[in-house]
Amino acid sequence: MRSLPVSSALASVIALALAAPAAHADPVEQQIAAALKGVSLERKAAQLQSTAPADPGLGLPPYDWWNEGLHGLARNGVATVFPQAIGLAATWDPALMERVGTVVSTEARARFNAQPVSADRRIYQGLTIWSPNINIFRDPRWGRGQETYGEDPLLTGSLAVGFIHGLQGPDLAHPRVIATAKHLAVHSGPEAGRDSFDVDPSPQDLEWTYLPQFRMAVTQGHALSLMCAYNSIAGMPACANDALLNQRVRKDWGFTGFVVSDCDAIGNIWQFHHHAYDAAEASAAAIRGGSDFNCGTAYSALPDAVRRGLVSEAEVDRALVRSLSARARLGIAFNQPDPWRAIKPDQVDTADHRALALEAARKAMVLVQNNDGVLPLKPGVKLAVIGANADDLGVLEANYHGTAAAPVTPLEGLRARFGADHVVYAQGSVLAEGAPVVLPETALAADGKPGLAAEYRDAMGKLVLARQDRRIDFNLTRAAPAGLDPARFSARWQGMLVPPGPGAWRLAIDAPQCWKDCHRHDDVALWVGGQQLHAGPLGKARVEFALSSDGTPQPIRLELEHYGDDEGLRLMWVPPADAEEAKALAVAKDADVIVAVLGLSPDLEGEALQVQVPGFVGGDRSEIELPEPQARLLANLRATGKPVVAVLATGSAIAMDETLADAVLVAWYPGQAGGTALADILSGASNPSGRLPVTFYRHTTDLPAFVDYGMKERTYRFFTGTPLWGFGHGLSYTRFAYANPAVKAADTKSPVTLSVRLTNQGNRAGEDVVQAYVVPPIPAHEAVLTEPVLQHQLAGFARVNLAPGKMQTVTLTLDPRSLSVVDRRGTRRVLPGAYKAWIGDGQPGDGPGTWVEFTLAGQAQEMPK
Repeated sequence: MRSLPVSSALASVIALALAAPAAHADPVEQQIAAALKGVSLERKAAQLQSTAPADPGLGLPPYDWWNEGLHGLARNGVATVFPQAIGLAATWDPALMERVGTVVSTEARARFNAQPVSADRRIYQGLTIWSPNINIFRDPRWGRGQETYGEDPLLTGSLAVGFIHGLQGPDLAHPRVIATAKHLAVHSGPEAGRDSFDVDPSPQDLEWTYLPQFRMAVTQGHALSLMCAYNSIAGMPACANDALLNQRVRKDWGFTGFVVSDCDAIGNIWQFHHHAYDAAEASAAAIRGGSDFNCGTAYSALPDAVRRGLVSEAEVDRALVRSLSARARLGIAFNQPDPWRAIKPDQVDTADHRALALEAARKAMVLVQNNDGVLPLKPGVKLAVIGANADDLGVLEANYHGTAAAPVTPLEGLRARFGADHVVYAQGSVLAEGAPVVLPETALAADGKPGLAAEYRDAMGKLVLARQDRRIDFNLTRAAPAGLDPARFSARWQGMLVPPGPGAWRLAIDAPQCWKDCHRHDDVALWVGGQQLHAGPLGKARVEFALSSDGTPQPIRLELEHYGDDEGLRLMWVPPADAEEAKALAVAKDADVIVAVLGLSPDLEGEALQVQVPGFVGGDRSEIELPEPQARLLANLRATGKPVVAVLATGSAIAMDETLADAVLVAWYPGQAGGTALADILSGASNPSGRLPVTFYRHTTDLPAFVDYGMKERTYRFFTGTPLWGFGHGLSYTRFAYANPAVKAADTKSPVTLSVRLTNQGNRAGEDVVQAYVVPPIPAHEAVLTEPVLQHQLAGFARVNLAPGKMQTVTLTLDPRSLSVVDRRGTRRVLPGAYKAWIGDGQPGDGPGTWVEFTLAGQAQEMPK
């Protein structure tokens, strides 16, 4: 990272000329600075850690800063669960993102306002929201790519700006919540080694790919917080990187908020990066490098660091003033006003919020293939719904999620839309070889119905609820069934376990465990065939049992003692493969259309997961192809001769044989309304309008090495091959036409205006995403083969809703920055000369659209950093 020079570790630690903090011009900061006079270093350090104790002298109640709101308020009970971030990105709708952000922050305030301001806030109960994740999804193998807005800086930045505006609200002096854009910077896997990974991006890649969306989050979104990443950049840990955090972020971009470390990243500076000798040196390097606040406990060493002369108390004060100013502006400290106190505790999962979750899920789904118009499905059609992802709560909720009050799986949504008597189900296979999936309703029976008979009792043992549960697949994070206290209840499920046929198989109990502020883990007991297989806590949250069966049903009983801390319960299995697939094929042969709900799951891709099965390791993917068990199942379903609709529930791009399906719909992880949205689209009640925010490559071999952060042959901008489905691609049930393009362009200092007449030529209302891509005049001496070769770049976009037969002139204003290119030195310029621009539905040649040409006069204009 030669464009961001860094000092040596030694210099950053022992420099004698300690920078003095600037005078506080903000009245709130002045008030806080005055209050800190006479406060001990130990008290100051305690307030710079994520679990901050009460400080009566400063009038501060205890407060845990860590909260999440990636696609809904997370990990704090019932909340509206929107599609995962990558699905929200597929909407290409910044205005929708602002509305989603408003719901997230409103529900955060509602939860917060249910208690007095002085209450002890546990983790995930505060108003400092560590979202959005705006890293670039440069490689589909990264497990956390699902948390991002895709592979393009402009799309990512535009969606982030909308989301941040929604989170923080219209008044930055009194934000609804604090938004934290993360992870700054150059962070996108692999998950293994993320605590010590050193990335050395070229100046060109840094400026062109890895920083622009963060700049937009600051300069346009006005994010009040940023999170620095685990990794190092060119040898300097991101959370101690003066050139990045102080020079680029604060000096160049004008950032005035606070920087928080990723959790335990300060400790990693010395434990994994070996950039310091101990916690005191790491803390000093972080404070001086620009990290104001520590998620973790490493800043408890700051008093020692000050006494050893590694950092000044004035520098600690500066960081503390920045951080405490956030609590003050939120109206929860230093007697500052709180205009949001009027938000009532019942403003969670309201009818309006649920409606927005459904709208978002509909807009997120991307129809990438529809041969011979197989979709939408005709009324009265008999469906065979096949696949583990058709009936799995986790596939709706993804990661960093809340607890959906009434989630609708694809199977449930299709039954509601087409009628239960027109929908038959079989799981068919696991998602990946050796990885358990939720035990389906077809393998459970009680009283002649699918599932198990359930009894729920309160803490005194009184029966509160009796019902039939189709499967054991529950999110209990600070939540419970109606009438029960989430802090204490018990449950019992009984019935018959019905294997699909003979063979060896595995059964598993999975109970995601609390890891912070925990008092007691849940007790679980399981009996199969009269034999007790388990009793007590689950250890590492999952216990598996090897079983064998001749196919005869056996009695099963499962009991749970829930103490309020652990986060759920699932009964899972790895079925006898041949018997389960045979059952699916038998079901398929009796149907008119096969809906195969395939893909991945948050059990396979995610953050630092303890998973290692073929194609997956540690939360990342080693292969992007559809996993073998599903590929085999899909091929056999295709061989039935029935029409096949493949639905991909996934957080990342999947390579598949597209000839094995007539239609392919990318549903992502669609949130609480995912099943309803899917049924609406497959039936034609809703017209698909999502567009891909990432490239779907054909093969893993299309990709450079995962650890290579160079952009050559990465993303649509620099990939020279032919993708399976390209960035920006998406189909509709109607037809759009583009005509009469016009362009207004002057010089390198001025915006360019593109306009086009868009017509809906079909017989259905629909939404199109008008996209503009530019091909700048890159000088020959810049376009060398050793650098990424730009194909074209997104410069603007807009969602347009048109009734059948209607037309509209759509105008896009392309600001100079969207027209600019970055040279090998990392200098961003708008170049004079001849430009080409494509305005259409997707990238050039992918859908309807038209080329225009224009010339910019004047001299090359260098853009601000």
